Amino acid sequence: MQTTEHTPRALLVLTNLPDEASAEALATALVEARLAACVNRLAPCHSVYRWQGNIERATEIPLLIKTDSARYPALEAAIRTRHPYETPEIIALPITHGLPDYLAWLAAETSSPS
Repeated sequence: MQTTEHTPRALLVLTNLPDEASAEALATALVEARLAACVNRLAPCHSVYRWQGNIERATEIPLLIKTDSARYPALEAAIRTRHPYETPEIIALPITHGLPDYLAWLAAETSSPS
């Protein structure tokens, strides 16, 4: 069986926001700007983390952001600009496999409109 090298173009980007309003505003801004094809706003979660030497606890709203790797620099900049945290969690994971039609849609939705 022959395998081919594949560089993933699609990314799943994770971030958390402190409340529903900021999560909705960021999700909408990213899709409107074509920096994301889709953003899933998940149910609130409870986070425990160390920040500036202290153990912190917070309720946060996770976002799952689907984008194209070419859009990542602009996406990261947009998140940093709109995010209320001093150092927001921004983690990008490559999507190595997926339904071809979905991945084509993702690429089309994150490209400039024709």
